[in-house]
Amino acid sequence: MSIDFKALAKQYGTPLFVYDFDYMTKQYNELKDAFSGVKSLIAYAVKANSNLSVISHFGKLGSGADCVSIGEVQRALSAGIDNYKIIFSGVGKRDDEIKDALEANILMLNLESEAEMRHVESVAKREGKVARISIRVNPNVDPKTHPYISTGLHENKFGVEIDMAKRMYIYAKNSKWLDPVGIHFHIGSQLTELSPIKEAVEIIANLVRSLKAINIDIRFFDVGGGLGVVYDKESLINTYEYAETIKEATKDLDVTIVCEPGRFLTANGGWLITSVLYEKVNGDKRFVIVDAAMNDLIRPSLYKAYHKVELLDNENTKESLKADIVGPICESGDWLAKDLLLPPTKSGDLIVIHSAGAYGFTMASNYNTRGRAAEVACEGGKCRKIRDRENFEDQIRLEKAYL
Repeated sequence: MSIDFKALAKQYGTPLFVYDFDYMTKQYNELKDAFSGVKSLIAYAVKANSNLSVISHFGKLGSGADCVSIGEVQRALSAGIDNYKIIFSGVGKRDDEIKDALEANILMLNLESEAEMRHVESVAKREGKVARISIRVNPNVDPKTHPYISTGLHENKFGVEIDMAKRMYIYAKNSKWLDPVGIHFHIGSQLTELSPIKEAVEIIANLVRSLKAINIDIRFFDVGGGLGVVYDKESLINTYEYAETIKEATKDLDVTIVCEPGRFLTANGGWLITSVLYEKVNGDKRFVIVDAAMNDLIRPSLYKAYHKVELLDNENTKESLKADIVGPICESGDWLAKDLLLPPTKSGDLIVIHSAGAYGFTMASNYNTRGRAAEVACEGGKCRKIRDRENFEDQIRLEKAYL
């Protein structure tokens, strides 16, 4: 759909996150259709964009939820996701979080260490409930992505090695309080090559065969997420080929394939609108200072990530010159783009930062006591606010000043 960013900025102010729900629907259906012909569950990775309206939108399409905190589990339940479609992952779960997940009767807890398994067993025994579990297996495959979002190598904190996984599955099968129903792997995010995924899928599929041979009935084959998107000029994995690779490797296993997309569904269905405050020149260095900052979108300063930048309705015909787009945060790392060719700007000009639908607002903070931006969703030609802009009172509500 065509979105009038200028009108939205006038109505709701800036900085402002805007999401295209029609785009998100298209992405979801593309992936779901790719897995047609087999049992499958698309479990939206809540950490990508955890707004309740976003989660609810995917839930209405039939999605489950991949959660990495009990807070995300509670968000998914609040947004209407069926409990039997919710997976609770993450390397560090407190006993109270485990208890809450068991009480919610979610599909499964995804375990990442032997110590965690023992804790889950202990809590389950204390609560008198059987814990359905999966184990995250580390296939030691190089995903060929940014090191901060690589998760499938021995040097990463995630998952367990195959021999350890086997021992854990055998232990779980013999435990009165554990039910090993699934297996999981996730080698990294923003994946743009199919070969590492194919290698990992085949390794894990062979492990499932060996487990089934000793009567450990794995029913859910969770391939994680990580499908890349275009930020700049990336070449992407073909969705059909991705699904066919997984279906081929698991065709004899009688499992439900679980896929956990996040960025793939939301990244390019979101934008951050920001207003130019003024320009500044230090020697030969030009800065365009805007009202959005690293607390709104931290990916550029955290990952040195590229986001396409668009200057709206600028009628200046002067030559474009290089500029850094920076925000008001008191940090030299507070930038949204570097060495970008832009014509001269004036106060009030609008800049749209693309691909901000994933890991934008969800990683935002109140650093420098800045309120987080408002969020707007557009669908079927209509737009609505789905989160209010934070004010000062919102930020200090839980604090106490002893004067």
